[in-house]
Amino acid sequence: MIRFQFFPRSQGINQSIQNVIDCFRATEHNYRSPDFEKPSNEVLEILKPRLEAIGFKVESGKASDQKISVPVLFGIDNRTDKSFNADAVSEDGKIVIEVEAGRAVVNNQFLKDIFQACMMFEVEYLVIAVRNHYRNADDFSRIYAFLETLYISNRLSLPLKGILLIGY
Repeated sequence: MIRFQFFPRSQGINQSIQNVIDCFRATEHNYRSPDFEKPSNEVLEILKPRLEAIGFKVESGKASDQKISVPVLFGIDNRTDKSFNADAVSEDGKIVIEVEAGRAVVNNQFLKDIFQACMMFEVEYLVIAVRNHYRNADDFSRIYAFLETLYISNRLSLPLKGILLIGY
């Protein structure tokens, strides 16, 4: 079952974010946990046609020309000096999607996803999709608690308009 929470919780979601949620809901029967233990690349591959249909560019493989590169720093003649890769990015470059599987909490991958999205040029929203069940743990709930603390404490301000956490 798809679960989601948008942060900060004081704001609702917009139509673009709802469209992303709808993509996950329409395809979840192919990868939902604990029924499946697919790696993140397989989950992304299942989502790819629906995400592309709503205007996202989606990573198609691990080779450099198949990755989605989002600029971070610019140099002479406005050439990209530094970029980070994303699993998917909206056509306007404002929404970045990261699909995680086993490494989401265990290796703190979600923290790296947040950091990188904060550094990406013109990105306003980050979508992090994680397994609801991984090795007898609820990754969604663990990340939810972290994000809740981050936003409620108000000790760290992020340059993003919001983060959507999806549990699959």
